[in-house]
Amino acid sequence: MKKRVMVMAAALGLMAMVSGCSGQAAGNTAAETAETTGKAANTTAAEADADTSADTKAPETEASLAGTAGGTFTVGFDQEFPPMGFVGDDGEYTGFDLEVAKEVAKRLGLEFVPQPVDWAAKDMELESGNIDCIWNGFTMTGREDDYTWTEAYMANQQVFVVTAESGIKTLAELAGKVVEVQAESSAEAALKDDPDLTGTFGTLQTTPDYNTAFMDLQMGAVDAIAMDEVVARFQIEQRQVDFIVLDETLAAENYAVGFKKGNDTLKDQVQEQLEALAADGTLAKISEKWFDKDITTIGK
Repeated sequence: MKKRVMVMAAALGLMAMVSGCSGQAAGNTAAETAETTGKAANTTAAEADADTSADTKAPETEASLAGTAGGTFTVGFDQEFPPMGFVGDDGEYTGFDLEVAKEVAKRLGLEFVPQPVDWAAKDMELESGNIDCIWNGFTMTGREDDYTWTEAYMANQQVFVVTAESGIKTLAELAGKVVEVQAESSAEAALKDDPDLTGTFGTLQTTPDYNTAFMDLQMGAVDAIAMDEVVARFQIEQRQVDFIVLDETLAAENYAVGFKKGNDTLKDQVQEQLEALAADGTLAKISEKWFDKDITTIGK
């Protein structure tokens, strides 16, 4: 009997030990679970703070891009319009306007992107945001309310170019002749504003670009070209052809940089840099490179 009692007591002691160990293990497991949950919560909170911080910084980054997406300055131009913008002998885009625009972009800390456009579709390119501005011997005269403009940086005139052997010396002598002009150009607009003159022409026709117009004149397909004087004189010198510019002009005008209506922020930044280029002599230097003299008007 005594032996049986002792065995039962030993069994009860063993059960108590097992129960105690199980309780300790459960307590440890609960503590570990709480610790893990706490760490997860802290990690989630940290991630949330990081996301919030990133969202807060985004506007600052955008603000540093001078109002242009991606830190670029995309200039729309006609690649067949030397000396303002065209494809050079090395296959690269070049010209007076592009060289000035590139310097402006550099001073603004932006990547310069020259973007050739179909001149007839320039407004669509600007409105869609494919380009930031139109900068290519772009006449502001008569278009003042259509774009947001910088101040004029160059004066120009619309003139007529004929061959020396044509014998044409006056506008009156264009009567019955075939006159060609670039579509959607300032020269075309000036001609439309002068029906008394255009009514005397035999034919008034358009062409996509002035390189084609010069070839047409050289081949005798047309009798005269109506175009920008700055471009006309450059073309004549470069081509070494016996063409002349008539003394009588069609219209006087000014070149400026055109932005989408209401884009005053970028316009002001470009204007500031144009004035700086004029003040430190860089603008005059670029003009002398292309025209052998300073024909710019900013600061004068």
